[in-house]
Amino acid sequence: MKISVVICAYTEERWDDVLAAVGSVRSQSLPAHEIILVVDHNPALLGRLRLALTDVKVIPNSGRRGLSGGKNTGVAAARGDVVAFLDDDATAEADWLAAMAGGYDVANVAGVGGLTLPRWDTAVPRWFPDEFAWVVGCTYRGMAAGPIRNLMGGNASFRREAFDVAGGFRSGIGRAAGGRPLGCEETEFCIRLRQAAPETVLLFEDRAVIWHRVPAERARFAYFRSRCYAEGLSKAMVTRSVGMGDGLASERRHALVALPRGVAHGLRAAVTGDPYGLGRAASIVAGLAFTTAGYAAGSIRASEVHRPAVSTRRSEQEAQ
Repeated sequence: MKISVVICAYTEERWDDVLAAVGSVRSQSLPAHEIILVVDHNPALLGRLRLALTDVKVIPNSGRRGLSGGKNTGVAAARGDVVAFLDDDATAEADWLAAMAGGYDVANVAGVGGLTLPRWDTAVPRWFPDEFAWVVGCTYRGMAAGPIRNLMGGNASFRREAFDVAGGFRSGIGRAAGGRPLGCEETEFCIRLRQAAPETVLLFEDRAVIWHRVPAERARFAYFRSRCYAEGLSKAMVTRSVGMGDGLASERRHALVALPRGVAHGLRAAVTGDPYGLGRAASIVAGLAFTTAGYAAGSIRASEVHRPAVSTRRSEQEAQ
């Protein structure tokens, strides 16, 4: 099996991170067929990376600015049987690709994702709940190995033909440099793929491990709040695209099962002598509230944008 690895980069501030990400792919026990580094509308970074990484296919994002456009550019350039995605601020364990490849032994498996663990630049905030690890781009408490609705975009792979079935990642969903910390481009793609081909399976393989860097600014509660709100906005865009039933199925289960369990766990910890347990419980409640508020705002915004306009002539006639 030939696996093309796509890494999307956009800023020189992550220079060392990008080099580390590429280095981790070079060191795989199952060698990548190719490494494709897509640079998001940054000519200076593009030229610098081309000089530094002569064995890597360094190309500009030929699509719309942002992560979705970068991923689509990488897919178009890939020549492997499988296209894997790695965040530019993450490093993969040596058996990352080998573990992913094993999931494709079953013919109807269209995608395999892995376990993303945090590498904090600072001490882990005592108030931070593992149920919200997705806030920092990592696997959250409650995910289990096996079939899953959608993969996490920074540690995911898909058969090449999946993009022929579902198309590419949708522009307007996902992160762009300098904007809100949006996401969910991979969620929308996975749901759309399953809707187009219901027989396909997506797998979460917890032996396919990467480490995602979490800088100091993402360890602050202000980032937690803004990321949760942005996730709600993103979910509103996803449900607008694929429908509320599929778009919120996993989120409902997480909110009704994993989050109450996390609150109870935090309260028990507080009672047994861990004062930060109360903070983690409160953060779960707050995180759900911020996400819900973002979803409500995004839904209202979408309904206003798509509301049919009443003609001026009709309005004037009614006024008379």
